[in-house]
Parts: sequence; C-alpha cells; structure tokens
Amino acid sequence: MIEKRKPKIGLLGIMHGLYDEKQPEITQEQEQFARDVAAQLSDAADVTFEKAAKSREQIEEITAKYNREGYDGIMIVMLLYSPGFRLIGALRENRLPIMLANIQPLPTVTSDWDWKRLTTNQGIHGAQDTANMLYHAGADPAVITEDWKSDEFKRFFQDWAKAAQTFQAMKKMRIAVFGRMKGMGDIVGNDEKFFRMLGPEVFFEGIGDIYKLMQKVSDADVEKSMAEDRKRFEVDPKLTKQRHAYAARMQLAFERFLSENGFNGFSANFDVFREDGRFEQIHMLAASNLMAKGYAYSNEGDVHTAALVGAGHVLVGDAHFTEMYSLDFEKDSALMSHMGEGNWKIARKDRPVKLIDRELEIGGLDNPPTTVFSAQPGPGTLVSLAPLDDVDYRLVIAEGEILDTEEYRNVPMTYFHFRPDTGIRQAMDSWLLLGGTHHQTLTLGRQSRRWEMLCDMLKIDCVQV
Repeated sequence: MIEKRKPKIGLLGIMHGLYDEKQPEITQEQEQFARDVAAQLSDAADVTFEKAAKSREQIEEITAKYNREGYDGIMIVMLLYSPGFRLIGALRENRLPIMLANIQPLPTVTSDWDWKRLTTNQGIHGAQDTANMLYHAGADPAVITEDWKSDEFKRFFQDWAKAAQTFQAMKKMRIAVFGRMKGMGDIVGNDEKFFRMLGPEVFFEGIGDIYKLMQKVSDADVEKSMAEDRKRFEVDPKLTKQRHAYAARMQLAFERFLSENGFNGFSANFDVFREDGRFEQIHMLAASNLMAKGYAYSNEGDVHTAALVGAGHVLVGDAHFTEMYSLDFEKDSALMSHMGEGNWKIARKDRPVKLIDRELEIGGLDNPPTTVFSAQPGPGTLVSLAPLDDVDYRLVIAEGEILDTEEYRNVPMTYFHFRPDTGIRQAMDSWLLLGGTHHQTLTLGRQSRRWEMLCDMLKIDCVQV
C-alpha cells in the first residue's frame, strides 16, 4: 500500500556572512523570515529549517543531512545574496529534487526604503547566481518568482512538494504481476529500463500463491469484509452470499500477499485465473477495494499504468484505473470504463455505489461481484505512460471535465464521460500521434502541473493534448 503522509521538505536558506560584524542582527532576522516561510507552508508539507547556511561547508552539511534523512526535496531560499560557487559541492552529491523559491521578505519597494531594507531584500541577484549554477549542474529545478504570502506561491509549492514525494515513492515502489495479456502491444516495455529510469521494481508472480492464501483466510475475516461492503455499497439482492464470500476471500488473500511481500500494488490478467484451473471467479472486487485502500493497480500485466495509479495515489490521492471504451461526438467526450475494476473513492456523491452480481463472458468463470458507479462530475486529469523508442518514456496528459453522466442501467461496470479541454477530436488525434496507450490513470481535479513536475524530476517526456 502507498504510504499516506505529508511531503517532507528541507528548506536550505543561504546567505553571505558579510554583514555579521557590523549588522549581526541581520542573520537572526533572515532566519526568522525562513521560519515564517516554513510556517506559511506547514499545511502543505512538513518543512524543516534549522539555520542559515553562510559557507560552502554549511551548505554541503545541510544538503547532505536532507539526503541522508529521507527528505523528499529541497527548497532553496535566498536569505541574502550568496555566491553561487558555494553550491557546487552540495549539488554534486545531492539526489533530491530542488525548488528555487525566488522570494524576499517584503513584496514592494516603498518611499521609506533604506540600506537595511535593500540588504535584507536582495535575494534576486543571489537567485540569478544560484540558478546559473543549478543550470550548469543539470539540476533542473522548479522555479517560482512570487510574493511568499500569496496563494499562488503556496499552490506552486504544494504541487512541487507532492511531485517530489511521488518521485521518492516511485523509487521504492514494488509491483507484483500475475500474467500478461497475450498480443497486447502498448503495455510492453523494458522492465530493466523502467526500474532504472522511473523507479518501480516489477516481479512476475504465480497466481497459485493467491489460491493458497485464500485457503488460509478465516471465515470470520470474510464475514467482516462482506459487512464492510454492505456498509459501502448498495448490494444487488441477486448477489448470493456464496459469490460475495468468494470475492471477499480473494480480496483478503491478495491484500495479505501484497503486505507480506512488501508490494505497493499489482496487475493481474484475467486469463491466469481460468488457466490455473482452481479459481471460481476473477478479481474484480479485490481490484476495486484494494485501489480504494491505496494500492497501485492495473489489469492485463500493464506495469506502466499500475505505476501511474500508485503515483497518482501520492501525487493527488484516490487514483483510478480506466480506459476509453467509446467516443461520443455529440457530447464531445469519451465513455470511460474497464472490465469491472474501479476506485470507488472517486464515485459521485449523489448516487450509491452498487455491488452487482455481474455476468461476465470474459474469463470463462462464475459471476464476479462488481462495483458500478460514475465518477464525480467536475474537472479531471487523465494520464498515460507510453514506453517509446525515441524518448524512452512519454507521459500523455489530457485535462478536461468529467461530465454529469446519466445512468446506463445495462452497463455492468464503472462508467463516466470525460471531455478533454481541447475536444475529443483534437485530443484523440494528438493522443494517437504521440503514442498514448489504451490504459489510463484518472485523478480528480486539474492536476497537470503536478504530473509535469514529476516528469521533470524523472527526466521523461511530457505532452498535454
């Protein structure tokens, strides 16, 4: 499961020590400025600041500490001017994403401006020297010039901090794969390059391990899981207790397997359940409930989309696995769905999430209990990770609107209409030309900046259609 916490950011406040002898109070005042900035951002992240760094040695010491102690990123703030050369050693050893906050204590120059205020608000030329060194070092920082008390500064910082946290989470991500869809081309990539460049480690596992764990799940735990479903969902009266219990037992077995083996998520192809010969159902309820608990997920052995779902859980929260089923040119949208999995945490709030007795021709097994809902109407962001020859990886992004989708009573799985901002025709033309894949991850809200920042940290291509 993906860990839920605030991003952990180290504030590196740098300044020259030229004024210590004649204006010793300046250091204390500027350090207080850094603490005020940290406090201003405390609802977005846990921001640490200890002291102003006035020398190469201090900059390297603080940067090394943030790296050593598992911080997600470093925000550099110019407390006064600081020579850029002092950063070079620290940058050489740094592994964390960097944000350069081009801010100063006072937002305007007034008629009573004096030498003291000039001295304590001279961050811009230090930021220019620092940015130049960052450029030479290939650090590729996020940069913002803004009033530090503004809402936009906090929004930018929060987007960057969540991207940095996601970047670190992807380095630790482990995904279990139970089979891969035969002949499906756009899910295939190079697992070594995926691990090396993006971070998630892929393990191909045997579905028999899930069957063995199902035999160990207690009846009491199954009853408890079913009771939780009955609280969350409107349960189809045609769904027998036997089918529901089997699905709950499978869910608990998957969850135990993931937990005991340190996996953050999984991808399972439906064919493996039939081919094994011992299973009665495929894994629809397990996939939906485990996604809602914060596990990464995709179907058909697609590790790229599974990783995106895991990333989306950290970057935004409550990521959803989906694909485009049909185009609606009248609504200027795509009908989104998949075989039956869905993160019901994104469900619209004015309708119950249904748990149905679902007849499923695919897979050749008994009816798998399946959640049915539509996503909450409003802004949404759809992303696809494509392994390509020319750019290694490309993230294709479509921002748009989740439409107020009518009920389709004969559709036995999660569904909703998504309208890209650029319209379905232009967006799909671009999607197809850019190599966007047929599996996607959806997060609620307009989140393209966070995804773009993450791509900058991963050093992969990113295009918005």
